[in-house]
This record gives sequence, C-alpha cells and structure tokens, in this order.
Amino acid sequence: QVQLVESGGGLVQPGGSLRLSCAASGSRFNIADMAWYRQAPGKQRELVARISRGGSAYYADPVKGRSTISRDNAKNTVSLQMNNLKPEDAAVYYCNVNIAQRNYWGQGTQVTVSS
Repeated sequence: QVQLVESGGGLVQPGGSLRLSCAASGSRFNIADMAWYRQAPGKQRELVARISRGGSAYYADPVKGRSTISRDNAKNTVSLQMNNLKPEDAAVYYCNVNIAQRNYWGQGTQVTVSS
C-alpha cells in the first residue's frame, strides 16, 4: 500500500520560511508527478506546485517567486520550500503523487502564519 507522510508544517511568522517534505513508500511503480495542494478553511483545495519526474515544475500564481518545489526520485520524496510566507498562505498542505494513473494523498500538514 502506498503511504505519503508529510512533515515540516507548523507555525511561522509572516515573512518567515518553511520547508515541507513528503516521503512516499510502498509504491510498486515509479512515481510520475508529485505535487503540493493546500486547503484553507472555507475554500476549495488548490494546487500549489507540481513537479514532473524529470523535474519540470509548475507554480500557482500566489506562490510563484516565493516557493520552490523539488524531488528526489531515489528517495521518493518531494519538498516545498516556501519563503516570505504570508497570512494567506495558511492552510492545510497536502502531498499528492500520481502512480500508475492513480492519485494518492497524504494526511495533510498544517501551516499557520501568524505573529
């Protein structure tokens, strides 16, 4: 069974930085795309960033220029470095991976941006 475990969430001050990490285990196939989504209270879950197996990255406009997504295929991990965090970045962040045409989700990690 595929499991995704996120880490790195927590409380940060506005302007601060945070690095989220996600480790996938139990996959019988190579992981295709890996992505980070987030969902704030009362809002739909939205894509934050996505990275292909080859390293091509996409960033949603709200985080473009402030975030960097990366992955390590040997370790089956994906990370999201977020800088200059803003209150509007506060949300539950979810790791998402695509394996053999199926999507898997992590349990989510809370990011709180507050003074």
